[in-house]
Amino acid sequence: MTLSTERQIAIAAVREACHLTRIVQSRLVAGATLAKKDRSPVTVADFGAQALVSHRLAVALDDPLVGEEDAAALRADPAMAEKVVSSVQARESSLSAAAVLDAIDRGTHAGGPSGRFWTLDPIDGTRGFLRMAQYAVALALIEDGQVQLGVLGCPALDWNGQKGCIFAAVRGQGAFVRGIDDDAETPVHVTDITEAAQARFCESVEKAHSKHSDSARIAELLGITQPPYRIDSQCKYAAVALGDASIYLRLPTRKDYVERIWDHAAGVAVVTEAGGRVTDIRGNALDFSQGRGLERNKGVITTNGHLHDATLSAVGRVLDF
Repeated sequence: MTLSTERQIAIAAVREACHLTRIVQSRLVAGATLAKKDRSPVTVADFGAQALVSHRLAVALDDPLVGEEDAAALRADPAMAEKVVSSVQARESSLSAAAVLDAIDRGTHAGGPSGRFWTLDPIDGTRGFLRMAQYAVALALIEDGQVQLGVLGCPALDWNGQKGCIFAAVRGQGAFVRGIDDDAETPVHVTDITEAAQARFCESVEKAHSKHSDSARIAELLGITQPPYRIDSQCKYAAVALGDASIYLRLPTRKDYVERIWDHAAGVAVVTEAGGRVTDIRGNALDFSQGRGLERNKGVITTNGHLHDATLSAVGRVLDF
C-alpha cells in the first residue's frame, strides 16, 4: 500500500491549515476563543483548520473524518462563526458560510474497527497556541484499526534553521520532515541511545495532561539527570522522531481519563516509522479500533525503542502495577 496520493493530499491540507493557524494566531484578540465543556480553550484556528482540512479531504477523497471539533457552538454564536468563516474563506474563497460549518461537522464520524477514515486534531496543544508556543496540526489515516499514514504539522517548531516543519510517515516507508513551505524532504530517525542515563525525556507542559511528579520519579529510577523537555502538543512525538529526546511520557492523571485517537495517531505513525516504539503504560500497543477514544489503553510511553523495556519497568514501579 503506497498511499502516495493520500500522502500528497494530506501534506497539502496540513500545510494550508498551518498557514491558517499562523494568521489567526498573529491576529488573536479578545473574543477569539470559546470555552468547551471540559474548559479547554478552543479558537477560531481550531474550527478554521478543521473546516479547511475536512474540505480538502472531501473534495479529493470523500473519506469519513473523525475530528476533534463540531460546529454546534458556532451555530449558537454567529459572531464567532463569522470569524471562523472569514479565516477559512481567506484560504478557500469558494466556500459559503454554510459550507464551512458543514465541513467542520464532517468530523463527527464514529471511527471503529473496520473501514477507512481520517482523524484530525486541527490544533493539538491549544494552550500552547494561545501562549505563542508549540502546537500541531495532526492528521492520520486509519484503516481497519491500523494507522497507515500520519502527517504532523508543527508551525512553531524550529528545524534546519527555520521555523515551522511538517512530518510525514506512511507505514513501512519511513518518516520524513520538510520545511513548512518546502517540497524537499529529509529522513528522520530516533536516537541510538541504549543507556537510559544518557537519555532526555519530554512531557507535557500542562500538569493536567501528565503527572510531572511521577515522571520525575521515573527519570530518577532510570538515572536520567537532564531536566525534562516540556513541550506542548504532538510536537513531543516530533522531538522523539528527530532525536531531540529519547523518551516521551504521558502518564494518567485520572483513572477515568480516556485518550482520544486524534491526539496520538499522527504522532505514533511518525515515531514508529522513525524507528521508535509507542505503547501504553502497560506495554500494550495503542488500539485505534475502538472508536473515537483509546478505550483499551492507559497513558502513553514513547521511546527510541532501545529504552522501552527499561522505561516500562520504571513506570510500573512508580505507578505500582
